[in-house]
Amino acid sequence: MASVENLEFTREYREYLARFEAEHAGTDLGAFVKHRGRLVKKLRYEEFEAMYREFHDVAKNYFDSLDRGDTINDVVVKVLRERAIELFVDPPV
Repeated sequence: MASVENLEFTREYREYLARFEAEHAGTDLGAFVKHRGRLVKKLRYEEFEAMYREFHDVAKNYFDSLDRGDTINDVVVKVLRERAIELFVDPPV
C-alpha cells in the first residue's frame, strides 16, 4: 500500500510534468531547456523527489524563521528561487 507521502510526491510530480509540458512541450526526460533565464533539466521522478524535498524544507525553514523574527540569509532566498525555477513553480519569496 502506498504511503500518503508517496502519493503526495506522485501528485506533485504529475503537476510538475504538466507545468513543464505547458511551456516546453515534447522535451525528453533528462533534456535541458532555457527557463526564466536558466538552463533547467526535465527531471526524472527520483531527481524531482529529492529537489522537491529540498525546496519544501528550505521554504518551511524560511517561513519559520520569519515567524521567529530571525535574520534571513540571502543564500536561503537564492536557493528557494533557484529551486522554484527548476520545479516550474512561483518562488515563495
